[in-house]
Amino acid sequence: MERLTGKTCLVTGGARGIGEGIVRRFVSEGANVLITDVLEKEGQELAAELGSPVAFTTLDVTSSGDWNKALALAEEKFGQLDVLVNNAGILKFARLDDLSEDDIRQIINVNLIGTMLGSQAAIPFIERAGGGSIINMSSADGISGANGLTAYCASKFGVRGFTKALALELGPRGIRVNSIHPGGILTAMANPNNAPRELYDKGYWIYPAQRSGSVDDIGAAAAYLASDDAAYCYGTELSVDGGINAGHYYMTAPGAPQPPAD
Repeated sequence: MERLTGKTCLVTGGARGIGEGIVRRFVSEGANVLITDVLEKEGQELAAELGSPVAFTTLDVTSSGDWNKALALAEEKFGQLDVLVNNAGILKFARLDDLSEDDIRQIINVNLIGTMLGSQAAIPFIERAGGGSIINMSSADGISGANGLTAYCASKFGVRGFTKALALELGPRGIRVNSIHPGGILTAMANPNNAPRELYDKGYWIYPAQRSGSVDDIGAAAAYLASDDAAYCYGTELSVDGGINAGHYYMTAPGAPQPPAD
């Protein structure tokens, strides 16, 4: 299936993790992709591996100047820009007591302000292409709270609200704006201790899927929202979280999961 043939997509934080999964899926669906990231070595290696439909440039999403250069490059190299994926993000597992002011500001600046700056800068480019799609990466933790992630949750709740407001503004201008809410995806950022999957998955026994997800799951969701299959999606929250936000189990009632064997 090549639902993105003829489309040009810019993916932030595209050098590894969820961003890499999105880039690979978009290329398999026929898209041209500009990978952007602050991880220059990883981004260049991925672009070299994927070949001519792909290019790479460095982008600090908190810099308006970087945004203008990256968007101009996408249009110059591929002729237009149809899809923006605001995926770049950071987190830090810590109690609020233990976060510095710099920590808090950096998380908000990258996750929320970067998404806003990129969306704002991309509007005229996507309009010149005749319309398109903006996909903002929120989180399962942008729907419900999580201990150890106060600043991250605040930023991702912000992305969720921003997406809905922007969907109202840009829908009449031919640009669809939607959000993805990953939860429990095994990436280097979410698994800083590099636990093996079989151990990492044990932390998800209290959720319906009983396991963590992969970056391919998010790539599939992003490809849907970028494609014409999602033509009637405006301000949609697409949860890809293994049921983390479906509800909670009463462990003494029928249908509750059983804890994994040691």
